[in-house]
This record gives sequence, structure tokens and C-alpha cells, in this order.
Amino acid sequence: MGEFRFAIMGAGSIANKFCDAVERISGAVTVAVASKSAERAREFADKNRISNAYGDYEEMLVREKPDCVYIAVLPKDHFRLCMMCVEHDTPVLCEKAMFTGSSEAKALFDAARTRGIFTMEALWSFFLPPLKKVDQWVMEGRIGKVSYVDFAIGFLAERNPENRFFNRELAGGAAYDITVYAYEIVSFLMKKKPLAVQAAAVWGRTGVDETDHVMLRYEDCMAALTTSIAAPIEEKLVVYGSEGRIVLPTPHYGSEAFLYDKAGKLAEHFKDQVTENGFTYEVQEVMDCIRAGKLSSDVATWERTVECAELFDRIEETRE
Repeated sequence: MGEFRFAIMGAGSIANKFCDAVERISGAVTVAVASKSAERAREFADKNRISNAYGDYEEMLVREKPDCVYIAVLPKDHFRLCMMCVEHDTPVLCEKAMFTGSSEAKALFDAARTRGIFTMEALWSFFLPPLKKVDQWVMEGRIGKVSYVDFAIGFLAERNPENRFFNRELAGGAAYDITVYAYEIVSFLMKKKPLAVQAAAVWGRTGVDETDHVMLRYEDCMAALTTSIAAPIEEKLVVYGSEGRIVLPTPHYGSEAFLYDKAGKLAEHFKDQVTENGFTYEVQEVMDCIRAGKLSSDVATWERTVECAELFDRIEETRE
């Protein structure tokens, strides 16, 4: 089996972690990086020991013909660059939020299906050991029948209208940055689409959603999702059941999980003492899927990404 060749679009900080992950995987290599700035691409390439750097995304696709492109730019450019890759028959791993609305999601996945090209949203949380342990506990019935799920994450972003958080032109706001985690992680655990979705948002002066609240109703369960870039919320996922509860602190990147019995006594404590760079799991998933000839991952599914994009539509509809 030959070497798997990744290329990167975007030279921001998160792409550094991706490069480190690829270096940790046998048989994988990052061969090129592209940025709107050729100088920035070259600096990134030198820092991460990448041979080739480009100041044009399409030129990189044509010249390098990589096995997969990792897109690490801001969400406002995700759809355009994902479509560019698909049109060049190049598989895609795109950072969350992959899309800013359902029309983008459906158009991209339709094109990928027609051309037979693998695409996946890079939501690394799905593959982290603590969330997988929570999923295992739920599936094994360790807390009985799930009746309620509470998910909350939030932080105080710098109130600078020029940064990505509060700039509407850069697709800022809570939805694309952290609500994506809330919806997709809960969806991952519930294994089904909610029967009803309600959304509310607080819109700031710069035109972005600063705080989101989403209620999901399932046949016999409710889930409440609260996210904010304007409040330092205690970050945790709590899954309540008839026989106990599960607590996952900092659910989008945490390293431990707690299982409590019906009486509230700690029954099991899981701590991830193995993972050094959590990106390795999703990178390996991409490699395995592409080598198997799949168009999508069975974990980070197209369906869940589309559902989340539909939620973004609902949140946008609350704009006053």
C-alpha cells in the first residue's frame, strides 16, 4: 500500500495540529499547503516540514493531485473550497462547521455522490476515547433508558469586530463555532433524528449569534443545547437515564468521563491516558474510508452534517 498524500488549504493554527497528527501515522504524509498568501503558505510549510507551498488553492490541486485535502480556512470559504476539490475529483476533510446552511450541504454532497468523491466534516470529537466511552455506556444500558440530555459549552470571545467570532462577513457567531459540536455530539449519542427542533438566539450588534439555545424532542427524550461566545459557561454534557447519569466535562475535547448510578454514587471513571493528538483518529478514519472506496464515514456521516446545517437555517430565521 502506497504512501497516503494529504494537502492542506489554509495556514492557520489548527492546521499545525493536523500536520502533527499526520506525522504520527505510519504511511501518511502532508505534501503541500496552500493559502491566499504565498508567503504565509511558505512559512507554514517550512515550520511543518512540508515540501511544497502555494498561493493559489486550485493550482495546488492541479499540480499535486493529493489523496485528500484538509480544509482549515474559515467557514465562509468551506463550501467554495469543498466544491473546488470535488470538481477536481479530490477527496475532502473539511473543518467544522463544514457548511453555513443546508443548501450548501445538499449541493456539495449531491456533487460528491455524482462524482464518487469521499467527503467528511472534521469533527474530531466523534473519535475521541471519552465520547466513545460515553457512547458505549449508553449503548450497554448502564444508565437505563435515556430521558434527558443537557449539553453546554461557552466562553468569552474577544469583543473585536474584526476577529472571526464577531464578524458576520467571516461567518462568525456561536452556531458555526460551537453549536455544531452540541448538535452533532448529541445526535451521535442519540442515533436518530429529533422529531422536533426549536431554536432561539441572542444576536449581537455586529450581526452574529452570540448565544444559542436549542431544544430537541425525541419520542421519549428531550435534549437541551446551550452555547455562547459571550459567557464562560460550565462546559459539560450530562446524559440522564432511569438508572443513573453520565457526565462528560468539556465534551468537545475532554479527556475523562464519569458514570454515576441511580443513587448518585460514582460507578466508573474513565480517563484517556493514551491520546497525544486527537486529530490522529479522524485522520486515520479518512484514510481507511478512502482506501476502502467509501464516499462517506459511518461515524461522521453526511446525514448528521446536513441535519446540523438545517439547524443553522433555523437559527438564522430567529434573526430580528
